[in-house]
Amino acid sequence: MTAPISPGKRFSSRTGVLQWIDHRIGAPACALLTLVRRAAGIFQVRDSTPPRSLLFLKLAEQGSTVLAHDVLRQAVARFGREHVYFLVFEENRFILDLLGLVPPENVFAIRTHSLGTMISSALAQLRTIRRRRIDACIDLEFFSRSSAVLCYLSGARLRAGFHANFGDGPYRGDLLTHRVLYNPHLHTSATFSSLLHALAVDPSALPAFAFVPAPVAEPPLFRPDPEEPQRVRSLLGASVLPEGARLILLNPNAGDLLPQRKWDGANYVLLARRLLAEFPDAGIVFTGSPEEAPLITQLVQDVGSPRCVSLAGLTTLRELLVLYTLAEVLVTNDSGPAHFASLTPIDTVALFGPETPLLFAAPGPRSHPLWAGLACSPCVNAYNNRRTSCRDNQCMKAHTVENVFAVVSQIYRRRTNASPDPR
Repeated sequence: MTAPISPGKRFSSRTGVLQWIDHRIGAPACALLTLVRRAAGIFQVRDSTPPRSLLFLKLAEQGSTVLAHDVLRQAVARFGREHVYFLVFEENRFILDLLGLVPPENVFAIRTHSLGTMISSALAQLRTIRRRRIDACIDLEFFSRSSAVLCYLSGARLRAGFHANFGDGPYRGDLLTHRVLYNPHLHTSATFSSLLHALAVDPSALPAFAFVPAPVAEPPLFRPDPEEPQRVRSLLGASVLPEGARLILLNPNAGDLLPQRKWDGANYVLLARRLLAEFPDAGIVFTGSPEEAPLITQLVQDVGSPRCVSLAGLTTLRELLVLYTLAEVLVTNDSGPAHFASLTPIDTVALFGPETPLLFAAPGPRSHPLWAGLACSPCVNAYNNRRTSCRDNQCMKAHTVENVFAVVSQIYRRRTNASPDPR
């Protein structure tokens, strides 16, 4: 299995720059390629042969890749595992390898250390993809121009993705053969499935087609290798957590894609103190990326308890999943870890704000999304390219420490059979 790669210091982590490029360069590129497509279409003979191979395109956001597990499973059932392919940024392929639905040799990973590296690697992967003569491509990105360009240049004769109808979404040309209406009332997993089912529909009939999504399925459970739990416990063994402590994990990060998703770090400090006072057998472990380690170390110091430690920057992504299998509850902002955790038996309390759990919550009974439902929330969506002018995330401030503590306490007691404090 391919080792997970930290996204830190990669060009792909510069979200603002990528969005600028996608708008300023991607839109003209889509317009130009649309002219090329229409000119070439004059001389093309339509091929009605059903597709025998399929390429998925989902470059960024590992959490969304977890939500794509169901459509991947459906594609494998339809085309056969050896005929399903995936194009992804290098740092995001770990989830694909973990799910095990796409053969590792069928995953095309774009290196992202710099802009030049990203462009040259993407072109190299496109050459490889075109040599495979893949019949169909599904663009899982929401209105990204760059992914539409890659989808067209893949050489696939059938191309499905979300299309801006009557201006209801960012322009990205007319590069798709199967232009699917993005439904903002369907869970993301269901919208992904709609793209696969659209491939069997006459393109002239779209965007209407009689597809009723099935209930969102749970992803498969991650099972660590026998020696991995002990190796992760050894990381905790270097701390001063009491022997046999039941673990509660706190993940304060939300990444740079949407900083408005962050719950204030001081709230995590107060939550940790409340939980430690309520449950003497519990240990608190803060998690995060290497870049976040200094800030999280300070939060742990602010908690001021020997039963509170930080593993930020000390685990690989796979070791983080192993840690989830050893813990009772995870509290996290709406970010990738909320979806990674759905691959494990841990209960997850995910704090939503500028986005809605109705579309993005991890599926399953162990997922406990909290959302205040303010009138201004959600303020970001696929149509506005997930950008917002908000500078005061009241939707996250509405999550009080008291409310989050009550939910976490209830879950912890249920899982550990702990009695309520008589106080």
